[in-house]
Amino acid sequence: MYAKLETRTFLALLVGVTLAFVLLMKPFLGPIFWAVAIALIFHPFQQWLVRRLGPRPNLNALITLAVCLIIVVIPVLVLVTSLVAEGAGLVQQIQAGKIRPGEYIDRVSQSFPAIQSFLAQFDIQFSEWRDRAVSAVASGGQFLAKQALGVGQNTFQFFLGLALMVYLAFFLLRDGHQLVELLIRALPLGDERERLLFAKFAEVTRATVKGNLLIAIIQGALGGLIFWVLGIDGALLWGVVMAVVSLLPAVGAALVWVPAAIYLAAIGQYVSATVLTLFGVLVIGLADNLLRPVLVGRDTKLPDYIVLLSTLGGIAMFGVNGFVMGPLVAALFMAFWEIFIREFGHGAQTGAEGSPPPEDV
Repeated sequence: MYAKLETRTFLALLVGVTLAFVLLMKPFLGPIFWAVAIALIFHPFQQWLVRRLGPRPNLNALITLAVCLIIVVIPVLVLVTSLVAEGAGLVQQIQAGKIRPGEYIDRVSQSFPAIQSFLAQFDIQFSEWRDRAVSAVASGGQFLAKQALGVGQNTFQFFLGLALMVYLAFFLLRDGHQLVELLIRALPLGDERERLLFAKFAEVTRATVKGNLLIAIIQGALGGLIFWVLGIDGALLWGVVMAVVSLLPAVGAALVWVPAAIYLAAIGQYVSATVLTLFGVLVIGLADNLLRPVLVGRDTKLPDYIVLLSTLGGIAMFGVNGFVMGPLVAALFMAFWEIFIREFGHGAQTGAEGSPPPEDV
């Protein structure tokens, strides 16, 4: 009796201390998650180094981390800096009255009066829709300005998180295998289940990060290129915006290039509008339709609608990190239910057919 009390007390304290530790680490959730993602994504490259250089943990981890910084972290920092600069300039032009979103919408309405007739069928007043759109653009500009100001004011915090991510990534690259084995021994789920879940975690993280980021980079580059070729102002900014919105399956970069094509047609630039539409459908859209199932859906083994819903839900819950965390949670959900159905569903079915059900452990 006393031994059971000791065990229950210890387990209660273990759960309490673990929850306290999780809350303690909560402010650093982003750097920790991306450090784990870096370790998982570059693990194959590190294994290649081990085969080439031999078992030199510190050297192999340093080289792997340096490659990651050169091909991923530094380009992302340059891109974010460019986005902030371009976005700040766009906000200033809107505030100064050089760019008037309302006039663009009025021009589209005048060129395509059928739009008003279509909206009227659903009891939607075009003027109200216009005002809401202008208000949304103004709110978006203010939000972008605040974010740019926040990045400037929280530069120390940003670089602290970046340094923490790099620091953790080094140790995860060096000691990741030992940490996984330690978790497998510690978790009371059964070694086979734990290895399956860890493998699923690694698989989905690699597929989602590599796939989504690669697709975003390709679509953003293609979108920015066609905007630059057609002489549309802010090609770099809109390219980055297309890269960001392309993280959303099914809709993606079309949220940017479709309104741009409509406006070009509204102002009489039919050749540019046609070129942008064809390029958007046949090149930008085709890149998403061809690459996403191969790079994301195939490895995660999730249906497209689950990827879309989990991505949107992840962004709503976790912010920008949610485009990875959302599909990851969905994949782990599916993995847990697959294990349950395989191990317990068959037993329940066997029991129903007359065979004795498995005894409770």
